[in-house]
Amino acid sequence: MSSTLIVNARLVNEGREYDGDLRIEDGRIARIGTGLTARDGEIVVDAGGRRLLPGMIDDQVHFREPGLEYKADMATESAAAVAGGLTTFMDMPNTNPPTLNAEALEDKYRRAAGRAWANYGFYLGASNDNLADIQRLDPRTAPGVKVFMGASTGNMLVDDPVTLDAIFRDVPTPIITHCEDTPMIDAELARYKAKYGDDIPAECHPDIRSRQACKKSTELAISLARKHNTRLHVLHISTADELALFTPGPIEGKRITAETCIHFLRFDRADYAALGHLIKCNPAIKDASDREALIRAVAEDVIDVLATDHAPHTLEEKGRPYTSAPSGLPLVQYALNAALELVHEGRLSTAQVVDKFAHAPAKLFDVEGRGFLREGYAADLVLIDDTPFTVRREDVLSKCGWSPFEGRTFHSRIASTWVNGVLAWDGARLVGAANGQRLAFAR
Repeated sequence: MSSTLIVNARLVNEGREYDGDLRIEDGRIARIGTGLTARDGEIVVDAGGRRLLPGMIDDQVHFREPGLEYKADMATESAAAVAGGLTTFMDMPNTNPPTLNAEALEDKYRRAAGRAWANYGFYLGASNDNLADIQRLDPRTAPGVKVFMGASTGNMLVDDPVTLDAIFRDVPTPIITHCEDTPMIDAELARYKAKYGDDIPAECHPDIRSRQACKKSTELAISLARKHNTRLHVLHISTADELALFTPGPIEGKRITAETCIHFLRFDRADYAALGHLIKCNPAIKDASDREALIRAVAEDVIDVLATDHAPHTLEEKGRPYTSAPSGLPLVQYALNAALELVHEGRLSTAQVVDKFAHAPAKLFDVEGRGFLREGYAADLVLIDDTPFTVRREDVLSKCGWSPFEGRTFHSRIASTWVNGVLAWDGARLVGAANGQRLAFAR
Protein backbone atom coordinates (compact mmCIF):
# COMPACT_ATOMS: atom_id res chain seq x y z
CA MET A 1 0.00 0.00 0.00
CA SER A 2 1.44 3.39 -0.98
CA SER A 3 1.88 6.03 1.68
CA THR A 4 0.11 9.39 1.74
CA LEU A 5 1.37 12.63 3.26
CA ILE A 6 -1.19 15.31 4.14
CA VAL A 7 0.56 18.65 4.65
CA ASN A 8 -0.54 22.11 5.80
CA ALA A 9 -3.59 20.79 7.64
CA ARG A 10 -5.48 22.23 10.58
CA LEU A 11 -5.74 19.12 12.76
CA VAL A 12 -8.68 18.89 15.17
CA ASN A 13 -8.27 16.28 17.87
CA GLU A 14 -8.80 15.79 21.60
CA GLY A 15 -9.90 19.35 22.30
CA ARG A 16 -7.18 21.04 20.24
CA GLU A 17 -6.89 22.68 16.84
CA TYR A 18 -3.35 23.02 15.53
CA ASP A 19 -1.39 23.21 12.29
CA GLY A 20 0.48 20.11 11.22
CA ASP A 21 1.16 17.30 8.78
CA LEU A 22 0.05 13.67 8.90
CA ARG A 23 1.52 10.62 7.19
CA ILE A 24 -0.49 7.48 6.35
CA GLU A 25 1.31 4.14 5.97
CA ASP A 26 -0.23 0.69 5.65
CA GLY A 27 -3.66 1.99 6.54
CA ARG A 28 -2.48 3.61 9.78
CA ILE A 29 -1.47 7.06 10.96
CA ALA A 30 2.29 6.67 10.94
CA ARG A 31 3.38 10.18 11.93
CA ILE A 32 1.87 13.46 13.07
CA GLY A 33 4.17 16.46 13.13
CA THR A 34 5.29 19.61 11.36
CA GLY A 35 7.60 20.04 8.43
CA LEU A 36 7.27 16.44 7.27
CA THR A 37 8.89 15.96 3.85
CA ALA A 38 7.60 13.77 1.08
CA ARG A 39 9.30 10.52 0.22
CA ASP A 40 9.86 9.17 -3.28
CA GLY A 41 6.59 7.92 -4.73
CA GLU A 42 4.50 9.19 -1.84
CA ILE A 43 1.09 10.72 -2.54
CA VAL A 44 1.07 14.29 -1.24
CA VAL A 45 -2.14 16.12 -0.37
CA ASP A 46 -1.83 19.84 0.39
CA ALA A 47 -4.66 20.60 2.79
CA GLY A 48 -4.11 24.34 2.35
CA GLY A 49 -5.04 25.07 5.95
CA ARG A 50 -8.30 23.12 5.83
CA ARG A 51 -9.47 21.19 8.88
CA LEU A 52 -8.52 17.51 9.14
CA LEU A 53 -10.70 15.47 11.49
CA PRO A 54 -10.83 11.85 12.59
CA GLY A 55 -13.56 10.02 10.69
CA MET A 56 -16.92 10.17 12.37
CA ILE A 57 -18.28 7.13 14.22
CA ASP A 58 -22.06 6.83 13.92
CA ASP A 59 -23.32 4.65 16.77
CA GLN A 60 -26.88 4.41 15.46
CA VAL A 61 -27.90 3.52 11.90
CA HIS A 62 -30.53 1.34 10.25
CA PHE A 63 -29.04 0.10 6.98
CA ARG A 64 -32.06 -2.24 6.51
CA GLU A 65 -30.16 -5.40 5.59
CA PRO A 66 -31.25 -8.18 5.68
CA GLY A 67 -34.88 -8.09 4.67
CA LEU A 68 -35.57 -4.52 3.54
CA GLU A 69 -33.00 -4.07 0.78
CA TYR A 70 -35.55 -2.43 -1.51
CA LYS A 71 -35.06 0.78 0.47
CA ALA A 72 -31.44 0.49 1.70
CA ASP A 73 -28.52 -1.92 2.00
CA MET A 74 -25.05 -1.95 3.50
CA ALA A 75 -23.32 -0.97 0.27
CA THR A 76 -25.50 2.00 -0.65
CA GLU A 77 -25.84 3.46 2.83
CA SER A 78 -22.17 3.06 3.74
CA ALA A 79 -21.31 4.81 0.47
CA ALA A 80 -23.52 7.71 1.52
CA ALA A 81 -21.83 7.63 4.91
CA VAL A 82 -18.27 8.05 3.61
CA ALA A 83 -19.48 10.83 1.31
CA GLY A 84 -20.59 12.50 4.53
CA GLY A 85 -17.35 11.93 6.45
CA LEU A 86 -18.72 9.01 8.49
CA THR A 87 -16.09 6.26 8.42
CA THR A 88 -17.59 3.86 10.97
CA PHE A 89 -21.17 2.75 11.59
CA MET A 90 -22.95 0.62 14.16
CA ASP A 91 -26.09 -0.94 12.75
CA MET A 92 -29.32 -1.73 14.58
CA PRO A 93 -30.85 -5.21 15.01
CA ASN A 94 -34.45 -4.55 13.89
CA THR A 95 -33.97 -6.14 10.46
CA ASN A 96 -35.85 -9.06 8.93
CA PRO A 97 -35.07 -11.44 10.49
CA PRO A 98 -34.07 -9.50 13.59
CA THR A 99 -30.55 -9.89 14.95
CA LEU A 100 -31.40 -11.85 18.09
CA ASN A 101 -28.67 -14.50 18.26
CA ALA A 102 -25.01 -15.07 17.42
CA GLU A 103 -25.82 -16.69 14.06
CA ALA A 104 -27.82 -13.69 12.86
CA LEU A 105 -25.08 -11.37 14.11
CA GLU A 106 -22.37 -13.20 12.15
CA ASP A 107 -24.60 -13.25 9.06
CA LYS A 108 -24.57 -9.44 9.07
CA TYR A 109 -20.79 -9.34 9.40
CA ARG A 110 -20.54 -11.69 6.39
CA ARG A 111 -22.85 -9.46 4.39
CA ALA A 112 -20.76 -6.37 5.15
CA ALA A 113 -17.39 -7.90 4.27
CA GLY A 114 -16.19 -6.53 0.94
CA ARG A 115 -19.33 -4.41 0.47
CA ALA A 116 -19.25 -1.81 3.25
CA TRP A 117 -17.43 1.42 2.38
CA ALA A 118 -17.12 2.26 6.07
CA ASN A 119 -16.04 0.20 9.07
CA TYR A 120 -18.84 -1.73 10.71
CA GLY A 121 -20.21 -3.20 13.91
CA PHE A 122 -23.60 -4.76 14.60
CA TYR A 123 -25.72 -4.75 17.73
CA LEU A 124 -27.41 -7.80 19.17
CA GLY A 125 -31.08 -7.14 19.79
CA ALA A 126 -33.09 -7.98 22.89
CA SER A 127 -36.54 -9.55 22.94
CA ASN A 128 -38.82 -11.07 25.53
CA ASP A 129 -37.40 -14.53 24.83
CA ASN A 130 -33.68 -14.32 23.95
CA LEU A 131 -32.15 -13.76 27.39
CA ALA A 132 -29.94 -16.83 26.97
CA ASP A 133 -28.49 -15.43 23.74
CA ILE A 134 -27.68 -12.15 25.51
CA GLN A 135 -26.03 -14.00 28.39
CA ARG A 136 -23.88 -16.00 25.92
CA LEU A 137 -22.85 -13.00 23.83
CA ASP A 138 -19.11 -12.63 23.33
CA PRO A 139 -18.61 -8.92 24.20
CA ARG A 140 -15.90 -8.63 21.53
CA THR A 141 -18.41 -9.36 18.74
CA ALA A 142 -20.86 -6.47 19.18
CA PRO A 143 -20.73 -2.85 20.33
CA GLY A 144 -23.70 -3.50 22.61
CA VAL A 145 -27.17 -4.92 23.11
CA LYS A 146 -30.12 -2.87 21.84
CA VAL A 147 -33.26 -2.83 23.99
CA PHE A 148 -36.43 -1.29 22.57
CA MET A 149 -38.21 0.02 25.67
CA GLY A 150 -40.77 1.60 23.39
CA ALA A 151 -42.85 0.81 20.33
CA SER A 152 -41.12 -1.31 17.72
CA THR A 153 -41.93 -3.98 15.20
CA GLY A 154 -42.22 -7.73 15.55
CA ASN A 155 -40.57 -9.30 18.57
CA MET A 156 -38.23 -6.41 19.40
CA LEU A 157 -40.29 -4.67 22.10
CA VAL A 158 -39.14 -5.81 25.54
CA ASP A 159 -42.14 -5.20 27.78
CA ASP A 160 -41.88 -8.10 30.22
CA PRO A 161 -40.60 -6.59 33.52
CA VAL A 162 -38.88 -9.79 34.69
CA THR A 163 -37.03 -10.21 31.38
CA LEU A 164 -36.09 -6.54 31.28
CA ASP A 165 -34.63 -6.71 34.77
CA ALA A 166 -32.65 -9.84 33.88
CA ILE A 167 -31.23 -8.24 30.72
CA PHE A 168 -29.94 -5.27 32.72
CA ARG A 169 -28.54 -7.69 35.30
CA ASP A 170 -26.74 -10.06 32.92
CA VAL A 171 -25.77 -8.10 29.81
CA PRO A 172 -22.02 -8.44 29.04
CA THR A 173 -21.77 -5.21 27.00
CA PRO A 174 -23.22 -1.71 27.19
CA ILE A 175 -27.00 -1.60 26.84
CA ILE A 176 -28.39 0.93 24.41
CA THR A 177 -32.04 1.80 24.72
CA HIS A 178 -34.86 3.32 22.73
CA CYS A 179 -36.97 4.89 25.47
CA GLU A 180 -40.65 5.66 24.87
CA ASP A 181 -43.56 4.35 26.93
CA THR A 182 -45.77 2.26 24.64
CA PRO A 183 -49.04 2.38 26.63
CA MET A 184 -48.90 6.18 26.74
CA ILE A 185 -48.25 6.36 22.98
CA ASP A 186 -51.06 3.90 22.21
CA ALA A 187 -53.54 5.90 24.28
CA GLU A 188 -52.67 9.16 22.50
CA LEU A 189 -52.78 7.52 19.08
CA ALA A 190 -56.26 6.16 19.78
CA ARG A 191 -57.40 9.62 20.81
CA TYR A 192 -56.06 11.24 17.62
CA LYS A 193 -57.46 8.46 15.41
CA ALA A 194 -60.88 9.04 16.91
CA LYS A 195 -60.60 12.67 15.80
CA TYR A 196 -58.85 12.36 12.41
CA GLY A 197 -59.03 8.72 11.33
CA ASP A 198 -55.84 7.47 9.65
CA ASP A 199 -54.91 10.84 8.14
CA ILE A 200 -53.64 12.52 11.30
CA PRO A 201 -51.73 15.77 10.61
CA ALA A 202 -47.97 15.24 10.75
CA GLU A 203 -47.54 18.06 13.25
CA CYS A 204 -49.45 15.95 15.80
CA HIS A 205 -46.63 13.37 15.86
CA PRO A 206 -44.77 14.98 18.81
CA ASP A 207 -48.00 14.99 20.79
CA ILE A 208 -48.74 11.33 20.11
CA ARG A 209 -45.16 10.28 20.86
CA SER A 210 -45.04 12.72 23.72
CA ARG A 211 -42.30 14.10 25.92
CA GLN A 212 -44.02 12.41 28.87
CA ALA A 213 -43.71 9.01 27.15
CA CYS A 214 -40.00 9.64 26.56
CA LYS A 215 -39.26 10.73 30.10
CA LYS A 216 -41.18 7.91 31.79
CA SER A 217 -39.32 5.25 29.79
CA THR A 218 -35.94 6.92 30.24
CA GLU A 219 -36.51 7.05 34.00
CA LEU A 220 -37.23 3.31 33.99
CA ALA A 221 -34.04 2.52 32.04
CA ILE A 222 -31.93 4.64 34.39
CA SER A 223 -33.47 3.03 37.47
CA LEU A 224 -32.65 -0.46 36.17
CA ALA A 225 -29.11 0.58 35.26
CA ARG A 226 -28.52 1.99 38.73
CA LYS A 227 -29.98 -1.11 40.35
CA HIS A 228 -27.57 -3.41 38.49
CA ASN A 229 -24.68 -0.95 37.82
CA THR A 230 -25.23 -1.55 34.10
CA ARG A 231 -23.37 0.47 31.46
CA LEU A 232 -26.36 2.25 29.90
CA HIS A 233 -26.46 4.50 26.84
CA VAL A 234 -29.81 6.15 26.13
CA LEU A 235 -30.30 6.85 22.45
CA HIS A 236 -31.81 9.82 20.61
CA ILE A 237 -32.80 12.13 23.47
CA SER A 238 -35.40 14.47 21.99
CA THR A 239 -36.71 16.54 24.90
CA ALA A 240 -35.47 19.14 27.33
CA ASP A 241 -37.38 17.26 30.05
CA GLU A 242 -35.00 14.29 29.99
CA LEU A 243 -31.77 16.26 30.31
CA ALA A 244 -31.97 16.62 34.11
CA LEU A 245 -31.75 12.82 34.34
CA PHE A 246 -28.13 12.87 33.10
CA THR A 247 -24.90 14.08 34.66
CA PRO A 248 -22.77 16.76 32.96
CA GLY A 249 -19.07 16.22 32.47
CA PRO A 250 -16.62 14.14 30.43
CA ILE A 251 -17.67 10.66 29.35
CA GLU A 252 -14.83 8.97 31.25
CA GLY A 253 -16.20 7.45 34.42
CA LYS A 254 -19.87 7.75 33.46
CA ARG A 255 -21.95 4.59 33.73
CA ILE A 256 -25.03 6.24 32.21
CA THR A 257 -24.67 8.32 29.05
CA ALA A 258 -26.94 10.11 26.61
CA GLU A 259 -27.04 10.57 22.86
CA THR A 260 -28.95 12.97 20.67
CA CYS A 261 -29.26 13.02 16.89
CA ILE A 262 -28.54 15.64 14.29
CA HIS A 263 -32.19 16.07 13.26
CA PHE A 264 -33.14 17.11 16.81
CA LEU A 265 -30.57 19.91 16.55
CA ARG A 266 -31.66 21.13 13.10
CA PHE A 267 -35.46 20.70 12.96
CA ASP A 268 -38.39 21.50 15.25
CA ARG A 269 -42.19 21.44 15.27
CA ALA A 270 -42.44 24.36 12.83
CA ASP A 271 -40.80 22.23 10.11
CA TYR A 272 -43.68 19.72 9.93
CA ALA A 273 -45.69 22.26 7.92
CA ALA A 274 -43.26 22.04 4.99
CA LEU A 275 -41.76 18.58 5.42
CA GLY A 276 -44.60 16.53 6.90
CA HIS A 277 -43.79 12.83 7.15
CA LEU A 278 -40.31 13.40 5.71
CA ILE A 279 -39.29 14.32 9.26
CA LYS A 280 -41.56 11.83 11.00
CA CYS A 281 -39.30 9.79 13.27
CA ASN A 282 -39.35 7.99 16.61
CA PRO A 283 -38.91 9.61 19.04
CA ALA A 284 -40.50 12.63 17.43
CA ILE A 285 -38.90 15.95 16.58
CA LYS A 286 -40.44 18.29 19.13
CA ASP A 287 -40.40 22.00 19.95
CA ALA A 288 -37.90 24.78 19.25
CA SER A 289 -37.29 25.02 22.99
CA ASP A 290 -36.25 21.34 23.01
CA ARG A 291 -33.89 21.92 20.08
CA GLU A 292 -32.25 24.84 21.88
CA ALA A 293 -31.93 22.88 25.13
CA LEU A 294 -30.34 19.93 23.31
CA ILE A 295 -27.76 22.15 21.61
CA ARG A 296 -26.82 23.60 25.00
CA ALA A 297 -26.66 20.08 26.46
CA VAL A 298 -24.18 19.04 23.77
CA ALA A 299 -22.02 22.08 24.51
CA GLU A 300 -22.20 21.47 28.28
CA ASP A 301 -21.38 17.73 28.10
CA VAL A 302 -24.77 16.62 29.37
CA ILE A 303 -25.21 14.92 25.99
CA ASP A 304 -22.23 12.65 25.37
CA VAL A 305 -22.68 11.40 21.80
CA LEU A 306 -24.05 12.80 18.55
CA ALA A 307 -25.44 10.32 16.01
CA THR A 308 -27.81 10.11 13.05
CA ASP A 309 -30.35 7.32 13.62
CA HIS A 310 -30.19 7.05 9.82
CA ALA A 311 -33.39 5.18 8.91
CA PRO A 312 -34.34 5.44 5.22
CA HIS A 313 -37.76 4.83 3.69
CA THR A 314 -38.98 5.35 0.15
CA LEU A 315 -40.79 8.51 -0.86
CA GLU A 316 -43.86 6.41 -1.67
CA GLU A 317 -43.91 5.10 1.90
CA LYS A 318 -43.46 8.58 3.32
CA GLY A 319 -46.37 9.83 1.22
CA ARG A 320 -48.90 7.53 2.90
CA PRO A 321 -51.40 8.68 5.54
CA TYR A 322 -50.03 9.14 9.06
CA THR A 323 -50.89 5.73 10.47
CA SER A 324 -49.13 3.89 7.63
CA ALA A 325 -46.28 6.34 6.89
CA PRO A 326 -43.15 4.86 8.51
CA SER A 327 -40.86 6.78 10.84
CA GLY A 328 -37.22 7.51 10.01
CA LEU A 329 -34.98 9.82 7.99
CA PRO A 330 -31.92 9.26 5.74
CA LEU A 331 -29.18 11.33 7.38
CA VAL A 332 -25.65 9.91 7.10
CA GLN A 333 -24.59 11.87 4.01
CA TYR A 334 -25.21 15.33 5.46
CA ALA A 335 -25.03 14.82 9.23
CA LEU A 336 -21.49 16.15 9.66
CA ASN A 337 -22.25 19.13 7.41
CA ALA A 338 -25.32 19.87 9.56
CA ALA A 339 -23.28 19.57 12.77
CA LEU A 340 -20.65 21.95 11.40
CA GLU A 341 -23.39 24.52 10.81
CA LEU A 342 -23.54 24.81 14.60
CA VAL A 343 -19.85 25.75 14.48
CA HIS A 344 -20.53 28.44 11.87
CA GLU A 345 -23.37 29.70 14.08
CA GLY A 346 -21.06 29.94 17.10
CA ARG A 347 -22.96 27.32 19.11
CA LEU A 348 -20.23 24.63 19.15
CA SER A 349 -16.54 24.38 18.34
CA THR A 350 -15.19 21.96 15.77
CA ALA A 351 -13.41 20.18 18.62
CA GLN A 352 -16.77 19.65 20.36
CA VAL A 353 -18.31 18.19 17.20
CA VAL A 354 -15.32 15.83 16.87
CA ASP A 355 -15.63 14.81 20.51
CA LYS A 356 -19.32 13.94 20.24
CA PHE A 357 -19.15 12.35 16.79
CA ALA A 358 -15.82 10.47 17.05
CA HIS A 359 -13.99 10.41 20.38
CA ALA A 360 -16.96 9.72 22.65
CA PRO A 361 -18.44 6.76 20.73
CA ALA A 362 -14.95 5.24 20.43
CA LYS A 363 -14.55 5.45 24.21
CA LEU A 364 -18.08 4.35 25.05
CA PHE A 365 -17.97 1.21 22.92
CA ASP A 366 -14.28 0.38 23.46
CA VAL A 367 -13.56 0.70 19.74
CA GLU A 368 -9.99 -0.42 19.18
CA GLY A 369 -7.65 1.97 17.37
CA ARG A 370 -10.19 4.37 15.88
CA GLY A 371 -11.86 7.71 16.56
CA PHE A 372 -8.72 9.83 17.12
CA LEU A 373 -5.82 11.41 15.25
CA ARG A 374 -3.15 9.35 16.98
CA GLU A 375 -0.04 7.65 15.67
CA GLY A 376 -0.72 3.94 15.25
CA TYR A 377 -4.47 4.40 14.90
CA ALA A 378 -6.41 3.54 11.76
CA ALA A 379 -6.21 6.31 9.16
CA ASP A 380 -9.94 7.12 9.10
CA LEU A 381 -9.81 10.79 8.16
CA VAL A 382 -12.01 13.62 6.89
CA LEU A 383 -10.86 16.83 5.25
CA ILE A 384 -13.31 19.74 5.52
CA ASP A 385 -13.60 22.49 2.92
CA ASP A 386 -15.40 25.65 4.03
CA THR A 387 -17.09 26.20 0.69
CA PRO A 388 -20.90 26.54 0.71
CA PHE A 389 -23.13 24.16 -1.23
CA THR A 390 -26.83 23.43 -1.47
CA VAL A 391 -28.18 19.92 -0.98
CA ARG A 392 -29.79 18.56 -4.16
CA ARG A 393 -31.83 15.40 -4.55
CA GLU A 394 -29.72 14.23 -7.49
CA ASP A 395 -26.64 14.13 -5.23
CA VAL A 396 -28.16 11.82 -2.62
CA LEU A 397 -26.38 8.43 -2.52
CA SER A 398 -28.77 6.63 -0.16
CA LYS A 399 -30.92 4.13 -2.03
CA CYS A 400 -34.14 5.92 -1.02
CA GLY A 401 -32.98 8.88 -3.13
CA TRP A 402 -34.01 11.85 -0.97
CA SER A 403 -32.85 13.93 1.98
CA PRO A 404 -34.74 16.08 4.51
CA PHE A 405 -32.00 18.68 3.96
CA GLU A 406 -32.80 19.21 0.26
CA GLY A 407 -32.62 22.90 -0.59
CA ARG A 408 -30.58 23.78 2.50
CA THR A 409 -27.23 25.48 2.06
CA PHE A 410 -24.37 24.28 4.24
CA HIS A 411 -21.20 26.29 4.71
CA SER A 412 -18.79 23.31 4.87
CA ARG A 413 -18.44 20.37 2.52
CA ILE A 414 -16.59 17.06 2.73
CA ALA A 415 -13.46 17.49 0.59
CA SER A 416 -11.99 14.00 1.17
CA THR A 417 -12.65 10.90 3.23
CA TRP A 418 -10.05 8.19 3.88
CA VAL A 419 -11.07 4.80 5.27
CA ASN A 420 -8.24 2.63 6.60
CA GLY A 421 -5.77 4.86 4.81
CA VAL A 422 -7.43 4.62 1.40
CA LEU A 423 -9.18 7.54 -0.27
CA ALA A 424 -12.89 6.66 -0.51
CA TRP A 425 -14.44 10.05 -1.35
CA ASP A 426 -12.70 12.80 -3.30
CA GLY A 427 -15.23 15.55 -2.66
CA ALA A 428 -17.34 14.76 -5.72
CA ARG A 429 -17.50 10.99 -6.12
CA LEU A 430 -16.66 7.64 -4.57
CA VAL A 431 -13.14 6.42 -5.31
CA GLY A 432 -11.86 2.86 -5.60
CA ALA A 433 -13.70 0.02 -3.90
CA ALA A 434 -15.36 -0.65 -0.56
CA ASN A 435 -12.64 -0.81 2.09
CA GLY A 436 -14.50 -1.01 5.41
CA GLN A 437 -13.28 -3.35 8.13
CA ARG A 438 -14.98 -5.18 10.96
CA LEU A 439 -14.64 -3.27 14.21
CA ALA A 440 -12.60 -4.70 17.07
CA PHE A 441 -13.75 -3.99 20.61
CA ALA A 442 -11.02 -3.84 23.26
CA ARG A 443 -12.81 -5.76 26.02
